[in-house]
Amino acid sequence: MALDFDPGQSLSRHARAAELLDADTERDLAIAWRDHRDEAALHRLITAYMRLAISIAWKFKGYGASMNDLIQEAGLGLMKAADRFDPDRGVRFSTYAVWWIRAGMQDFVMRNWSMVRTGSTSSQKSLFFNMRRVRARLEADAAAEGLELDSHQLRERIATEIGVALKDVELMEGRLAGSDFSLNALQSDGDEGREWIETLEDDGEQASERFEREKDSTRLREWLGDALGTLTEREQKIIAARKLTNPARTLESLGEELGLSKERVRQIEAGALQKMRRKLAPREEELRGMMG
Repeated sequence: MALDFDPGQSLSRHARAAELLDADTERDLAIAWRDHRDEAALHRLITAYMRLAISIAWKFKGYGASMNDLIQEAGLGLMKAADRFDPDRGVRFSTYAVWWIRAGMQDFVMRNWSMVRTGSTSSQKSLFFNMRRVRARLEADAAAEGLELDSHQLRERIATEIGVALKDVELMEGRLAGSDFSLNALQSDGDEGREWIETLEDDGEQASERFEREKDSTRLREWLGDALGTLTEREQKIIAARKLTNPARTLESLGEELGLSKERVRQIEAGALQKMRRKLAPREEELRGMMG
């Protein structure tokens, strides 16, 4: 279900005018969505708590993203919360939704802060969203005590205050201080300079790796074909139905088709697999190499 609010101030006015849900009504709406996928109930639940989402989005306005984008992202977090909320646990939806909205906002801000990711671990998130505030407070406290902290002492205090390693503070400080630049910029002046993007290692599959993988796949198919060739027609049918189709056929359904008991089908399957193993035994070492 897409958010069908107008962006900007009209959305805020819409949210302020929304109804306030009591606990029973909220629970009924949540059950209607969870059990019956009632979109009208979901819309009413989302609308009622969009005010909460906007208030959380407002707290992230200092990180460079537009309020319209922040509000839309907060709305998505609210919808995720509604989709995962269990009304039988006895928790109010607003309490549950706050975590989802805030987590979504943090991820959105960090994704859009820089072209180069600042990181997404819990310590990095804590640094990203708290370092400036903690730094300002520590500097104010030091000034009140008549102390003058150098940059290293300040980083040490930040690390202790937030509970992260000193090197994490140093790395985050460098990332936040840096600016983005185009990967298409030239490394040196002149027409012969390489673009920076050319220096990045390609982490995709290389041509040589693809060739080896395709060659291994071809050999594996040939070996399996040879192994299947040692089986009778009935054994091939059972192996194909049990091992080469998705979903696999049940022993019961194959037994009914072949006029056999379930146990007899199982015995034939086991015998056929044993034949194939014997055929593939000389290739055991090569197969291990292919499988990594």
